[in-house]
Amino acid sequence: MSALLEIGIVAAYMVVALAVGAVAYRVTDQTAEDYYLAGRGLGTGVLLFTTFATLLSAFTFFGGPNTAFSSGPEWILVMGLMDGVLFGLLWYLLGYRQWLLGRARGYVTLGEMLGDRFGSKTLRGLVAAVSIFWLFPYVMLQQVGAGTALEALTNGTVPYWAGAGFITLFMIAYVVLSGMRGVAWTDTLQGVFMLSMVWLAFAWIASALAAEPGGIGAAMPAEFRALGGGVYSPQWMLSQAIGIAFGVTMFPQVNQRFFVGKSEKVLKRTFALWPVLVVLLFVPAFLLGSWAQGVGLAMPDGGNILPVLLAEYTPGWFAALLVAGALAAMMSSSDSMLLSGASYFTRDLYRPFVNADASETYENKLGRIGVVVFASATFVASLFTPGTLVSIGETAFGGFAQLALPVGVALYWRNTTRSGMLAGIGGSQLFYLLTVFGPTVYVGGVPVFADAYWGWLPSVVGMAIGLVLTVGVSAVTAQATSEDASVYFEAAD
Repeated sequence: MSALLEIGIVAAYMVVALAVGAVAYRVTDQTAEDYYLAGRGLGTGVLLFTTFATLLSAFTFFGGPNTAFSSGPEWILVMGLMDGVLFGLLWYLLGYRQWLLGRARGYVTLGEMLGDRFGSKTLRGLVAAVSIFWLFPYVMLQQVGAGTALEALTNGTVPYWAGAGFITLFMIAYVVLSGMRGVAWTDTLQGVFMLSMVWLAFAWIASALAAEPGGIGAAMPAEFRALGGGVYSPQWMLSQAIGIAFGVTMFPQVNQRFFVGKSEKVLKRTFALWPVLVVLLFVPAFLLGSWAQGVGLAMPDGGNILPVLLAEYTPGWFAALLVAGALAAMMSSSDSMLLSGASYFTRDLYRPFVNADASETYENKLGRIGVVVFASATFVASLFTPGTLVSIGETAFGGFAQLALPVGVALYWRNTTRSGMLAGIGGSQLFYLLTVFGPTVYVGGVPVFADAYWGWLPSVVGMAIGLVLTVGVSAVTAQATSEDASVYFEAAD
């Protein structure tokens, strides 16, 4: 019953998504800008919820409650408050300026924006290559999660490879058909649905706990009632918050949404509402994980605590509805990643390095082909789930975060040079990659590439290195004749 209902919900979601995609296709121009950015015409509600749904993934509904179950609810401060507020501020400081430049200069990708300012195909290609490197395994992990979930729902009737393949084919068909407009419309429905379901689950379980001896207060373990302790050191919490917020800002599927707002008013309303929306989602989700610990539920081996809690306190049909919605949330994240990955390939690799004179219509077709290739490649990788790719995906937030400060310097400092940008982006990426994947190197008995530096995570240390390199190298190098700071400062002033 439960499995059939979950599969039915997922199937219904797919039917609705394809229907929305068909409508979006009918009103989408055959240009790259309209396909990738929905004609830069999204309103407040759609922009807010498409960004919201794009960031929803398996972590929101499974990983977050799992963390709260094992370590305590302080994770709310990292995801719900710190990242809600930090990302809202970054949307204002970086996203708003990108929107101004995109509207004035027609930029579609971050690499295109930087390449134009610094007159550099190399910089444009570097940003695209770094972005695709971190994005590829992240898409793969969503396919792994979807395939595993479908296999579990059907008790193995649908094997992992078939489930992951089916989800991949659906996403290819939908994204190729609809582009950003259809993705944004479906994301809006998905975001509203998931926010409603999380609060219904919270209210349902809170009501059940309130009727038990000791009430809701007894459901919170005593060791979880005080801030700090365990993994929650100030440096660890701030490192996580900074790395995730700055990483989200540079995620291609999120960063491109900085370009799509219909007006300045829409953009300002959206980033002002963002922290509220994030808190509304993460507070109930993470409290549910903490309550599961307090009532003595057991985490299944290799499983998640939220389905166990739902099975204990809610009817089977409701638990099935929420879990199926979480599966759909994975797809709503993946479709945006496929679209942005294809745009980085066509705009920042194919156009500057292969065919600079490609027409908008041809690029539109190439982008759709790019979606097919990107999705197919990640599906093949998901069948093997190599450990290296999994590690890359798990550390992707930190990898993307290394781009943020050099980009911020370029947006606000006229004296930034091409050499400074290449040094800042290249140097911080190299440091972070060596920290995550390289051997331990000691200088004077001190590890150069360590897991933590005085409690701070490598992602934050790498960001500081990138900032110092960008500013320092720019200060001692001259701008090349092909660089033109006016394309930023005249358009944005």
